[in-house]
Parts: sequence; structure tokens; C-alpha cells
Amino acid sequence: MAKRRPPLHPDAPLLLNSHRRPVTRRELIAQGFKAGFGTVLGGSVFSLFANPRKAEAALSADVSLARDACGIAAQGAGKIPFICFDLAGGANIAGSNVLVGKQNGQLDFLTASGYSKQGLPAEMVPNASVGNFINTDLGLAFHSDSQMLRGILEKAVAAAPATNGAVIPARSENDTGNNPHNPMYGINRAGSNGSLLALIGSRAGDSGGNSMAPAMMINPEVRPTKVDNPRDVTGLVDVGDLVGLLSQQDTVAVMESIYRLSDSKLNHVNPGTGVTKDEVLKEMMRCGYVKSADLADRFGNPSAINPESDPEIVGPGGIFTDAEFDRDGEFRKTASVMKLVVEGYAGAGTITMGGYDYHTGDRSTGEQRDLRAGRCIGACLEYAARKGVPLMIYVFSDGSVFSNGMLDMSEEGRGKGVWTGDDQQTASSFFLVYNPAGRPALIGGTAAQQAQHQQIGYMRASGDVETASSPVANNVNLLVEMVILNYMALHNEQGQFPILFPTHGLGSAAMMDRLTAFQPICNGTISTPMT
Repeated sequence: MAKRRPPLHPDAPLLLNSHRRPVTRRELIAQGFKAGFGTVLGGSVFSLFANPRKAEAALSADVSLARDACGIAAQGAGKIPFICFDLAGGANIAGSNVLVGKQNGQLDFLTASGYSKQGLPAEMVPNASVGNFINTDLGLAFHSDSQMLRGILEKAVAAAPATNGAVIPARSENDTGNNPHNPMYGINRAGSNGSLLALIGSRAGDSGGNSMAPAMMINPEVRPTKVDNPRDVTGLVDVGDLVGLLSQQDTVAVMESIYRLSDSKLNHVNPGTGVTKDEVLKEMMRCGYVKSADLADRFGNPSAINPESDPEIVGPGGIFTDAEFDRDGEFRKTASVMKLVVEGYAGAGTITMGGYDYHTGDRSTGEQRDLRAGRCIGACLEYAARKGVPLMIYVFSDGSVFSNGMLDMSEEGRGKGVWTGDDQQTASSFFLVYNPAGRPALIGGTAAQQAQHQQIGYMRASGDVETASSPVANNVNLLVEMVILNYMALHNEQGQFPILFPTHGLGSAAMMDRLTAFQPICNGTISTPMT
């Protein structure tokens, strides 16, 4: 008998005989050889100084008005926070995690061989006579033995009843970062912004993740800032020794005084009529001093944005235990991104998790990695619930995997199909939406109509994506456009999509309605205050 190998640790790199040795950064990430390392970033003129104190300050009324006039956001742009999970390497999503069916939706079941290709043996298919194997705790139907679902539900205790989702069967290339999967630039163009940063990502690069962003959407002015651990977060707002020397309140007062003196002098400059370079310079100088005072006011205490100091995130009663947070870098990465995005300091963020090219000759390796991804996704949902703000999470991967029907009978494999190799035909993406006012409602008056919006496109009975089922099923650029359309629809702003993206390829207004999952959960901006 063959000797059974123990399952790989979730952080262990994947040595795959079917692939050449990884040489590029993206290949190393996909096979788990490379993890993120943080860098400390400084901000504003206060980076000349160093260590803040813990006192809280408040801007004077006149400076608060000046802040508003300068367009300095106190709590972001008021849009729904957005986080995407980039599972590098070709993760399984369809079937063994999120159910994907034929033309009539998730529960329009595939054949037994179709589910076998997606890693499910005959006795675990969702239409099995015993067990059923369907779970709708998140609104979106998952396989009940999905380890990704298990991880989400472990963490998203309060968020689950107010969460819903949609799945998109859509092909993308296997094992490559060249898929333009990342939608963050488009989310920013749709109005998402942060009070401190526009975009963040756990990887250095134009997209902030493993997969690329569509070239036509990239805006260098909002290129994602790399954030993948708490040091990166606190390093963003180092306001300097001045706070340590004078106290936070006195520092704010000093900067307000500098602003008033500068403003008084600038008012004696009369550049004449019309908008001139002098007036532009005056405005930049005024707003620069106001911004410095505002930074000292809001970020003089770095613990205010430090996920390690947030009792809702770490510690007794927190989403992560101290042991989990200390042990697992993926949890620290997730906490850092979700803290900034959910609280409005950043408009959108990407969390890249490596090692999802997990066809290692067993099933257990992929199951453990799916479980950890689920815990990270669930943590983001739960943090939004604790803060009382909505959240949209988008999960994607470069390609996918298939099973040839061989089963892994180990404890972690649980009798499910071994992942044999790559297969873009089984690829899917999905998104989840949390709404503190209650579970988001699908478009459609009947259950059959709603099923068509919860699964956008469909698969063949064989378990392969039907590439003619939607405009996005065989075009990753259009898949990104569809995700942005759904983000805008949550704000009741889908009518502005053709204006913001005039060269889009989603088709007519009727087609865009078919590609939209949910009814709006807010009108333009979110009404629930961010804290």
C-alpha cells in the first residue's frame, strides 16, 4: 500500500511536478513560496517628527469649516467599503465551495460527473437523496461541507443573517497574474475613497494584488499603497515628535495658529479677478496647513487605526484571539486591510492570499487553505457588522482546478475528490454583501427570477462554464466591469455606469439589469455613520 502523506501546513509552499520551477513574483505567490513583507510609510510634513501621545484633540470650528471647504474627507467618501480577496494560483470556488448550477440557477443541478469534476463524490452532491448538502446561511447557496463556508461562519457570527451573495461562473487563465481581475480602480472611479488613502493592497504593484487591474482603468494618482500588517497601518500616519513634545492638543492648536497666520497674510495678496496661479497657490497653502492640523487631530494617537489595539479585532471578545493573531500572518494582513477600509480610512482594499495552486495529489491541502480564506472573509464581514456599516467582498482567483474522481479518505480530505490539475473551465468568482439594515434583497419578484440574479450566467451539466451564458463568462475585463456595476447598483447609481465607463462592453440597459444581483441598500452614500 502507498504510504499516506500528512497534509501540508497552510503556509507550506507547493512543490508541483506538473509545473516548472516558479521564477516570477506572481508564480512564487501562487505556489506559496512568497509572503508579504511590510514597509513603513510616512505621511505629510509631519513625517519630519515622530511619536504621538494618546490624547484626543478636536479641531476648532473655523478650521473644521476650512477642512470641509478644502474637500478633506473626515470619514471617507461615504460609499460602501469594498474588499477583494485575490486567491493566487487557481483556487476552487465552484461546486465544493459555492454551488453553481445550470440555466435556472444554483439549484439547477449538474450531473454526477459534473460535480465529480468539481471535487464532489456521488454521495456528496447537493441533490443527494440523503444529506442534501446545501447551506444558505449566507443567502448564497454553498455546499454544506465547504471549508470556505465553515471558515466564514466561524467568524461572521453577527454578520451572517444580514449577508447575501451572488456567484459568477466565468473563465480566467490558469496560474497567471496576467488576468485583469482586480476592480479597485473602477471602484474608486465609482466614488469610493478614503479619508487617508484611496486604495490599499497587500502586494506592491499597480493592482495591490496578484492579478492585474484592467489597463484602461488604471489611475496612477490613486495607485494602491501596500498594507499587509499592523506596522504598515501605523506607519501611514506618523505625525511626529511635535505631538510627543507638546501633547496632541497643543500640536493641533499650533497648526491651527499657523493656518490662521498664513490665511491672514494670504488675504492681503490680491491677484486680481478670475482664477490665477496665485489663487491656486493660496488655496494649496491654506489647505496644506488645514490638512496638517487635521492629521494631528485625528491621527495623533496611532492606536486609533492600529488593528492590534482594536478590542473588536484582537483579544477577549475580538474576532481573532491573541494566539490566532500572533500565529498567522494572513490574519494580521486581513485585520490591517479591513481596519482601514471598514472604518473609511481607505476606500477599497485587496487581500492577496498565496498558495491556491493546490493540486498536490491530495484534497486536504486545499481544504485547509479554503478554511483559512473563509476565516479571513468572515472576519471582514464580522468587523463590518460590529462597526454597523455595509460591506461588499469580492472573491476571485486565476483559473481553477479539477478532480479526476480519485478520493482522499484522510481526516482532512473527508472522502472528497483529489484536485488533479488546473482547469479554467471550472472557474467562478463570487461576491458577498453585508447590510446592517438586513439581508440585501435580490432583484426579481419571484424565486425563479431571483435565482437568475443570484447566479449570473451558468454552467453546463458537465461542470464547465457555458461561455455563452453571459457577456462576462469568457472575458475577465467584462467580469471586472460587472462587479463595478453591481457595486454602483448597491448605491442606486447603476444609471451612471455608462457615463463613468463610456467604452464598457456590458451591452444594453436590459443586459446590465440582467447582470445586476441586488436591489439598492443605500441611496448614493451610506447613512450609517462610520466610527
